[in-house]
Amino acid sequence: MLMYLKNMRRLVSELYVRDNCHPFKASVLVWVQLPMWVFISIALRNFSTGAAHSEAGASVQEQLAAGGALWFPDLTAVDSTWILPVSVGVVNLLIVEIFALQKLGMSRFQMYVTHFVRAVSVLMIPIAATVPSSLVLYWLCSSLMGLSQNLLLRSPGFRQLCRIPPTKSDSETPYKDLSTAFCAKFLSRK
Repeated sequence: MLMYLKNMRRLVSELYVRDNCHPFKASVLVWVQLPMWVFISIALRNFSTGAAHSEAGASVQEQLAAGGALWFPDLTAVDSTWILPVSVGVVNLLIVEIFALQKLGMSRFQMYVTHFVRAVSVLMIPIAATVPSSLVLYWLCSSLMGLSQNLLLRSPGFRQLCRIPPTKSDSETPYKDLSTAFCAKFLSRK
């Protein structure tokens, strides 16, 4: 058993080198994006609440108070209509469901992680309803960018344009496949 494990580690290391696909490379984006998201969220909260004790901070707070649009004219106030918080939750749930629909045989751990992320997406709604609109607007824009990237990277034409090599699991009709899987999972419950 010890020899088997040692041999297996060697083979996996050779695969990492041969295909240039170390697992850490897949997580680098998360290690950069997550802290940036947290720091920008904290900065926006501080500017919106006036916690930045400087003339520039007061100026930014005044600009945020007058810089909203549509139903949220004051970005320093919470969204009383709950449109932004619910939108954040729905877009995040949509991202999770798109990911879950592409995975056919998920392991137990993957199922737990998917359920956890679903719960976090739903929990974001009441959290987003208690923070300034500027923060929720940033979260919504960030989530919409993630959703659009997910959908764009499924496009065979875009993947070919960016010279992303095709994989065995790629489909020629990814959007049709997504809608079919979505309908099968959520709409055709008899």
